Order: sequence, then structure tokens, then C-alpha cells
Amino acid sequence: MGRTFKIKPLMREEELRERALAAAPPAEPGEFLKPDLIELIRLDPTIKTDILYATENNFMGIRLYDQPRAFLQRQAAAALVKANSKLSEYGYGLIVYDAYRPWYVTKMFYDATPDHQKDFVANPLQGSRHNRGGAVDVGLYDLKTGQTIDMGSGYDEFSIRAHPDYPGGTSEQRELRNKLRVIMEGEGFKVFHNEWWHFDYRMWKKYPIMNLRFEEI
Repeated sequence: MGRTFKIKPLMREEELRERALAAAPPAEPGEFLKPDLIELIRLDPTIKTDILYATENNFMGIRLYDQPRAFLQRQAAAALVKANSKLSEYGYGLIVYDAYRPWYVTKMFYDATPDHQKDFVANPLQGSRHNRGGAVDVGLYDLKTGQTIDMGSGYDEFSIRAHPDYPGGTSEQRELRNKLRVIMEGEGFKVFHNEWWHFDYRMWKKYPIMNLRFEEI
């Protein structure tokens, strides 16, 4: 996956965390479906996880999650399992970097990120699709070797190399990005405009913004 991209946070970790935990998610009008988060490994153990936000090896350089776990709304999770099955026909499996994300972590991202890089993080005033359990960050791994596939940029890299339609890299990397995109979109996901790894499930708007920690699910 390459070297981890890192920003220079605008605040110290303690201040970021204190501000985020003291804040509340935005109030949302309308009615939403009842959340039904399920842990991905319960549905398909061949979907690998590498939850970098549970380590210091991420763009913030701090540990943001207490547990390395991945949850999605049940319908999105079932669709991800189907996508993983289709990828296996080509010798690949999905590796998940992030899925449901508590709102306070989204606020930490935004408050820490310099203004010129804020296009790569969600504004907490609107919340992230990850906060609804309707978005997932994925890459590919080789089923024979277990090795993560180099897709042409690092995960969470704030550069043009992260764009799904980036014309650089190798022909194999471009082909694999396209294969991932076609299969994921065939199961009801849509790739995000500036992150090849980020996919939103078609029903993400139907779920509320959530701020539950993993141990509370």
C-alpha cells in the first residue's frame, strides 16, 4: 500500500479529542431507518480488515479507535459480501480499512486538517457517510499470497493519485481500480469522486448520523 500519508495536525491530540467528545452531532430533520450495524467478519471471514485508525499508522498519526473493528448497516454489509465473492473469481479479496465511524472521530479529522486539505475530510456539520454506517473504505488483496495489492496510491493519501480516474500509475493499477469500482458499483455502491477506496452504499441517506463507539454497538 506504500508509505502512509500524514498531515501536520492543527491541534494537539488531547485538545482535538476533548473538543470532539464535548460536541454533539448535528440535528437532522426527517425520519430515518433504525440502525442495524453488523460486524463484517461475522458475515464473511474472507473479508480482511486493516483498521489503521486503531493504530498510529494513519494520516493523523494518532490512535483514533479503541478497537480494530469494522461495522456496516446490514444491507450494505450483505452487498459487500457479494462484491467480495465476485472479486474472488479473479483471485482477489477485499481488505477493509474503515467502515462505520463515530461522529466525534469525523470532527477530530476536520479540526486537525489544514484548510488547504479539508476537501479530503468530511465537514462534521453535515456528518460523514461513514457516520451513518453507509460507507466503506476498501482495497484488494491477493487470495493466493495474502498480500495487499498496490493500487497506485496509499490509503487516505491527499493527492490527485487518490482520484478514481487518475491517469497515472501502471496499466495494471488502473485496471484493478476499475475492476474494484465496477464490481462494487454493481452491488449498489458508488465510488467517491476523489478517493478510489471510498464507496457509499445507495441507501446511506436513509440512516441517521451516529456517535456510538464500537464497544457500544
